[in-house]
Amino acid sequence: MKPTNRRLVALQNVAMEGPERIADLARARGLPVEVRQVFGPDLVPASLAPGDLLVVMGGSMGVADLGDPRFPFLAQELALLRRVLTEGPGGGPANPVLGVCLGAQLLAHAAGASVYPATRRRPDGEVERVREVGWAPVRWTDETAREPALRGLDPSTTVLHWHGDTFDLPAGAVHLASTERCQNQAFRIGPRCFGLQFHVEVRPETVPRWLEEDAAFVALAEGPQGAQKILADTARVGAEARRQGDRLIENILDCMLD
Repeated sequence: MKPTNRRLVALQNVAMEGPERIADLARARGLPVEVRQVFGPDLVPASLAPGDLLVVMGGSMGVADLGDPRFPFLAQELALLRRVLTEGPGGGPANPVLGVCLGAQLLAHAAGASVYPATRRRPDGEVERVREVGWAPVRWTDETAREPALRGLDPSTTVLHWHGDTFDLPAGAVHLASTERCQNQAFRIGPRCFGLQFHVEVRPETVPRWLEEDAAFVALAEGPQGAQKILADTARVGAEARRQGDRLIENILDCMLD
């Protein structure tokens, strides 16, 4: 059955990170999609209509940039997420939410969790920053048969990573995925609100643009040959990653529309 009187509202924080496959798959269901480019002329909505789905996309800024006059939309998104999470029946979520990368960090922060730079301790005892960029597997931390959002997925799925911050799991959230570098990669709050630290929405043909526009971050994370490796990995795993990524998006949309 096609959705009626519902929209998917996507908040886009930077020009290169649109909702891509999320929007494609939502429109294929007959769900109207409104993309608000909040880095430009569009405004963050103060509220959503009942039944609307909210998607908050990624960006190069972070929760630490709240209050920076260059990014006024961050505080507005955080305020919207806090309202959405608390103004539903019984004080629960009023609308379904999907946060991607920065969007997941904002969702975690809106739910009371800390967001901070990812680090690890080296063998010599020194603590160093961790930046996770490129194609690598996530391990699902719940039985896929018991978790509707993970239904039909392999135990480990290759996804595109592009972040330097991480977050604590919000109180009461269900932990869904991890990697060796970052423990908290995906979570669910209630049955209809999701955070994904990684990117399954990106079409493989978009990756070269990301590598060009974010070249300094890629080199910082993966070294001077990092971009070449990511391009080679995109050719090698991109088609299968899109298949599995689409399955995850479809599962999440099922949950959000339930």
